[in-house]
Amino acid sequence: MTEENKSGFEKIGRAAALYPQEKQLKRDKKAKSLSIGVPLEMGKQENRISLKPESVEVLVQNGHQVNVEASAGNSANYADTDYSEVGAQIVYDRKTVYASDVILKVEPPTIEEIGLIPSGATLISALQPASQSIEYLKALQEKKIIGLAYEFIEDKVGGLPIVRSMSEIAGSSVMLIAAELLSKTNSGSGVILGGVTGVPPTKAVIIGAGTVAEYATRAALGLGVDLQVFDNRVYKLRRLKHAVGWQVHTSTFDHPSLGKALESADVLIGAMRAENGVNGMVVSEEMIANMKPNSLVIDVSIDQGGCIETSRLTTLDAPTFRKYDVVHYCVPNIASRVPRTASIAISNILTPILIQMGEAGGIEEMILRNQWFMKGVYAYKGSISNQHLATKYNLNFKDLRLLMAARF
Repeated sequence: MTEENKSGFEKIGRAAALYPQEKQLKRDKKAKSLSIGVPLEMGKQENRISLKPESVEVLVQNGHQVNVEASAGNSANYADTDYSEVGAQIVYDRKTVYASDVILKVEPPTIEEIGLIPSGATLISALQPASQSIEYLKALQEKKIIGLAYEFIEDKVGGLPIVRSMSEIAGSSVMLIAAELLSKTNSGSGVILGGVTGVPPTKAVIIGAGTVAEYATRAALGLGVDLQVFDNRVYKLRRLKHAVGWQVHTSTFDHPSLGKALESADVLIGAMRAENGVNGMVVSEEMIANMKPNSLVIDVSIDQGGCIETSRLTTLDAPTFRKYDVVHYCVPNIASRVPRTASIAISNILTPILIQMGEAGGIEEMILRNQWFMKGVYAYKGSISNQHLATKYNLNFKDLRLLMAARF
């Protein structure tokens, strides 16, 4: 080989050395691989699942193990193969699923299911505080479980992402439900929700001006409903009008005006969120008794105790009852009517949290590092860390902010 060829090869070698080279990605030494359990929801009314297959794939690629109970995604139209093909372990034994570090559920687990969770594990699910029992909280305390509630989980700007997402779905669905129940085929008053040329529009009243009300208002205005929105906070009413971009008829709670509006209303929607763990009854039984026959009440806030005095919990199988000849729809999990959409929404919120939890080194590091995340914790290693729950049930309260202060 000539000296000229040698120098040519040397030039190529030197140039190649400057190219980016493949190298194994180094994981943070503090990072922790989590085992995540996704059980089959046992409640007949719950059709959602907490992780979609695409999220499972991302979690597996980040070094986590995901155990999905067989048939867990069926009600949301996800097959077991959708999960197994992206790296999930399909498990047929419930005990194996519940033996994971982190349990992801939609509805709160039963007392029997809590018994399957290992001591010190993490449970992320809805809490449904208005309908919860002291036995449930004591069972979590005995197992020293770290519990996070969908209703309390916040983001970095103080919002409630899961609550808002489910509220958007409920608000978008509520007018569709109203349209169904007003029809004669469902023993309703036989009127169309909205209006047509030459016929006065149907009238609706919304109690509350939060996310549910915002999305219900959008749907109602699109249908041409004659709408009034009541709330006790003027800034909420102003924010709603700005959000929908329409001069909606709004009012604060003035009982004479509210009662008068209800007397002519075809639909009443209760969408008040509880404040400080307490949801006030805004609409009295007398007001309901004065509503038109076959008019409709939909109490979206029933999962927090409701804001209408005549409301009581119903189910998707038997969603309505009549009182004073007024139809009541009081299903607490309206989002479960569209489980695929709701499951995707929940999964999109939980996935980055789980990844960040692993990068932080586990749930406890995640709690202590992030005050916004800490607010979602209601049970911590044998104590109740949500003051409203502890006060309501007279249980031991532990302020997690003191743990953070002691650490630093």
